[in-house]
Amino acid sequence: GANKITIGTNGTVNAYTPGQVEPQQLGDITLVDFINHSGLQPIGGNLFVETVASGNPVQGTPGENGLGVIKQGMLENSNVDIVEEMVNMITTQRAYEMNSKVVSTADQMLQYITQNL
Repeated sequence: GANKITIGTNGTVNAYTPGQVEPQQLGDITLVDFINHSGLQPIGGNLFVETVASGNPVQGTPGENGLGVIKQGMLENSNVDIVEEMVNMITTQRAYEMNSKVVSTADQMLQYITQNL
């Protein structure tokens, strides 16, 4: 059996076995892209399916034609800026509070008009 498996940035999967100097190529990992990423339909678990709006998948080699490269042993970190999201949340909360006060004031005005007419 293989004692080491590597994946190149271009998607080539190689296995190193005891007694062999050169690795044995097991296969290739390909990537796909879509014309309209927003048209993909989320199905949960960070999975998406193609739709008419997304267009057909375009298969390609990692690192070519604008496709990303593959990095073995790497994990993607969160791409959310926590400070920016907290500021957005506070801004949204304040806007909600102001809108709530407007509705409450309008209701009080209608009650006053109804009672005094």
